[in-house]
Amino acid sequence: MPKIKTHRATAKRFTVTGSGEFKRNKAYKSHILEKKTRKRKRNLRKATLASASDRSNVKKMLPYA
Repeated sequence: MPKIKTHRATAKRFTVTGSGEFKRNKAYKSHILEKKTRKRKRNLRKATLASASDRSNVKKMLPYA
């Protein structure tokens, strides 16, 4: 069996937790921040888990995760 290449863009965006789930950062925190509330910007800082529907696609792109 040949080796499977890791999708590098996915590898930079996701990390694997101890339980095998994928951790990701939230979007919408890069610009146009004046109109966003303080609370919203604070919550965008926190990492979250990838949704269950995306998990199988991420797993294919990160075969050795």
